[in-house]
Amino acid sequence: MAKLPVDKLLKNHPELTHSLAVKVTSHIQRQAGDWLLNTIMLDGVDVPFKYKRKKLYRELTGQRVNLTYYPATESVAGFEVEIMKVVRIRVA
Repeated sequence: MAKLPVDKLLKNHPELTHSLAVKVTSHIQRQAGDWLLNTIMLDGVDVPFKYKRKKLYRELTGQRVNLTYYPATESVAGFEVEIMKVVRIRVA
């Protein structure tokens, strides 16, 4: 069986996690300078998943997606909040 691009990514970066066919419950896109900051929430997960795009991305609410991501923290109003930084996202 041929190796998938995500297999190579996971092998080279052990801190990455790959999730298959997870349902998106919320998808928000907002302008942040030259970039569009995308935030998605997944079914059964209380942590936001964030990624940036140069162009507007299609609406993902209700879709099932495959994600490759790693944990990170973000400071919001002086509090450290856990987030997930998305490296790769594909509609399943």
